[in-house]
Amino acid sequence: MRVSMNEMTTYRWTFEQDVAAYARAGFSAIGIWRQKVADCGEARAQSLLSSSGLAVSNLLWAGGFTGHDGRSLRESIDDAAEAIRLAQLLGAGTLVVYSGPRGGHTRNHARRLVREALKELLPQAAELGVVLAIEPMHAHCASDWTFLTCMEETLAFIDGLGSTALKMVFDTYQLGFPPPDLGRVAEAANRVAVVHLGDGRAAPQQEQNRCRLGEGVVPLAELVAALRAGGFDGYFDVELLGEDIEASQYEALLDHSQQACQRLAATAAAAG
Repeated sequence: MRVSMNEMTTYRWTFEQDVAAYARAGFSAIGIWRQKVADCGEARAQSLLSSSGLAVSNLLWAGGFTGHDGRSLRESIDDAAEAIRLAQLLGAGTLVVYSGPRGGHTRNHARRLVREALKELLPQAAELGVVLAIEPMHAHCASDWTFLTCMEETLAFIDGLGSTALKMVFDTYQLGFPPPDLGRVAEAANRVAVVHLGDGRAAPQQEQNRCRLGEGVVPLAELVAALRAGGFDGYFDVELLGEDIEASQYEALLDHSQQACQRLAATAAAAG
């Protein structure tokens, strides 16, 4: 089980702090937030990653192709192209993509906009060895991010584009309420680019409010075991955010996450 720590978890820290602390806590990889790289500078970020020995599990994020954030489709595509270039530069094999919400569009038109964008971007991604990973979100917190709110709808959308450079993000917090069919999770494992590990005491309600791994009600062990049984061998990237996490001491949170992932790996191995 390859474990990564996502920079959204340590929201208040800089890129420099994240890299040093993640390596010190024993993580082998980092999930990178583009904003922190912009603050740090690409050349320095590259240098820090190289000296730390951390791999890059995924880069967050690109998308918003439906124009909800005020950008035109052209602007969103150009930004995504830049994100693909950055992913390749930093050694991230996966770029997380959010479709953008439906907004004022019909559902069919929103889907057409995203298909149009991805058809233009996928050749570049394939050439640079970067997988675009679409992330569905729970319907109660997706309104500003995506119109894709379940695994099946997302997989159908991906299949319609027919590209090996397009997969999905499986976020255990977003897709864990209600718990999904584990058989279907295993069947979909080969179309998952990265797993975002998150837990929660209750389903999302507008704002995400995750808790430390193992302290919520998401069936993490069962989901990890199903993904592993289905052949997923990518990164499990710990992504924790919300009020409960904001109050945490980050060093302690990293240690807790590392231990929780070790327990999940042992449970999944025993189940297999």
